[in-house]
Amino acid sequence: MTRGNASQSKVHYQGKEEDFVIYIDDIESVQKWKGDRSIPLAQVVSGFKIFVTHKHGAQNAYDGASKATLENEFGTSNQEECMTKILENGDIQHTEVSQDGWRL
Repeated sequence: MTRGNASQSKVHYQGKEEDFVIYIDDIESVQKWKGDRSIPLAQVVSGFKIFVTHKHGAQNAYDGASKATLENEFGTSNQEECMTKILENGDIQHTEVSQDGWRL
């Protein structure tokens, strides 16, 4: 049985009190969205979920961001507005992951 590799792309945003991560479909869709805001976020992000890293960087375990955490960092708890800020100001990261879970 052959093993395949999967790729994973995300945007990491380092906030004042917390680090945030959202998963994206691919880097190209984010670049297109930045040039054309008429593209719906649903075509850019992999699920409407914002994660926090508890200041442990972008490579560790994540928890879902609470409304209070979003409000404290972004001034709103609206997921779409927060994701827009993360996409605009965050760092895109891409990794290749083998099926056995090892990063390549």
